[in-house]
Amino acid sequence: MGAGIAEVFARAGLRVIGVEADEAALSRGRGHLEGSTGRAVARGRMTAEEQAALLGRIAFTTSRDDLAGADLVVEAIPEVMEFKRGLFADLDRICKPSAVLATNTSSLSVTAIAATTSRPAQVIGMHFFNPAPVMRLVEVVRTVVTEDGLPDEIAGLARRLGKTPVTVGDRAGFVVNRLLLSYLNHACALLETGLASRDDIDAAMRLGVGLPMGPFTLLDLIGLDTSYEVCEVLFRESRERRHAPAPILRELVTAGLLGRKTGRGFHSHDRDAPETAGEPGGRPEISLVGLVGGGPDAATVLEALEAAGFKAAVAEPGDLTPVAEADVVVALSDTPVVELAVRLPRPERLVGLHLVGERVAEVAATVVTSREAAETVRDLVRMIGRTPVRCGDRAGFVVNALLYPYLNDAVRMLEAGYASAADIDAAMRLGCGYPAGPFEMLDAIGIERVRDGLRALYAEYREPSFAPAPLLDQLVTAGVPGIRAHVG
Repeated sequence: MGAGIAEVFARAGLRVIGVEADEAALSRGRGHLEGSTGRAVARGRMTAEEQAALLGRIAFTTSRDDLAGADLVVEAIPEVMEFKRGLFADLDRICKPSAVLATNTSSLSVTAIAATTSRPAQVIGMHFFNPAPVMRLVEVVRTVVTEDGLPDEIAGLARRLGKTPVTVGDRAGFVVNRLLLSYLNHACALLETGLASRDDIDAAMRLGVGLPMGPFTLLDLIGLDTSYEVCEVLFRESRERRHAPAPILRELVTAGLLGRKTGRGFHSHDRDAPETAGEPGGRPEISLVGLVGGGPDAATVLEALEAAGFKAAVAEPGDLTPVAEADVVVALSDTPVVELAVRLPRPERLVGLHLVGERVAEVAATVVTSREAAETVRDLVRMIGRTPVRCGDRAGFVVNALLYPYLNDAVRMLEAGYASAADIDAAMRLGCGYPAGPFEMLDAIGIERVRDGLRALYAEYREPSFAPAPLLDQLVTAGVPGIRAHVG
């Protein structure tokens, strides 16, 4: 990370002093820089002359005293508060009085780091994302004692570096990690409850929501130990139960299964391991499919079933008589369907179905659904060109149970004045590669639908953080159609 940040500054034409703990670390850092810029030359993004000039702007040293004349120092050491506080106390002694000291911490308190120095007003967070030369986002973290104008100055510097700055308050995790790790930890909790499997949850969020990867694949990429530590930091500040690291995360970390870097985490990353085959599917041996529900989704499913050669009967939730004799009954719903099941003469035949995006359908089995019925509906889903996601008949199923609390967290962040809606959206798009920011998603889904979904999640799980943020409730009550129009 340190080498990447040094490259970013040098690319912008600034002189850089790269300091490492010892000669071995310094050699590795120089190697990272030469490798990164060498790849840029090979791809035609930089000439050999430009590479030489860039490297010539970076001086390498193992002595912190060489920083005495620096205008800005950016720290990028491991995420251990004791180490960072010790380093900043040393930098405060070495650097000239006008120097700004910045930390690249991803989750620790900038205020606590600043308090170690005699210049807390000149200490700020400048959080780059890995790999720093590629990722466009920089979180600029102000504290309650940060000098007026300094956040704007650092944000301007970030723009000079070709980055998009987002200025935020000093809360654990800032914007990206505070929202991201809450979502990832929640996915772990849902896995532990048996709501859905690891692969089904990953598929639901990747194919259904359009995220770059599922939560468990992403956890393995980040590192389970890193994720665990960030969750600990979040929990220590918020004391919210859902920020406490999920037990399965603790168990994997304790066992040394940390993700890609150890070859195994939630997934196996052994290159020699055979690829697992997808579930076999076939044409179900049924003569009549019952379909409960109306609207565009019902029309989509009915058309696909008839195109595949299946006979279908359609019923409304108020009158299930037309589907009473169907071989399997599909209830189109984004809420639990067990109440519909018990109204049928054979409740084991009913399965919930929720279409997500263009590629996924959540297949919700109730406590009385037979295995045969659930497998039949999964095969039907494949035949209509979607990926089935198996899950329990719980509020929110998989996608909404993960997505709505994440959106609610973003609203609470906005409500607290922690960051603007535009900055939060930009942070999640640029920092995580999400197709849209949380407020863009809220407006696309509809704030009333999200509010009602959160109420259902709260009623089911009794998790306080699932209760709709007051701002969300107030906007729905006021009849505001979208949140971004209201907050500008």
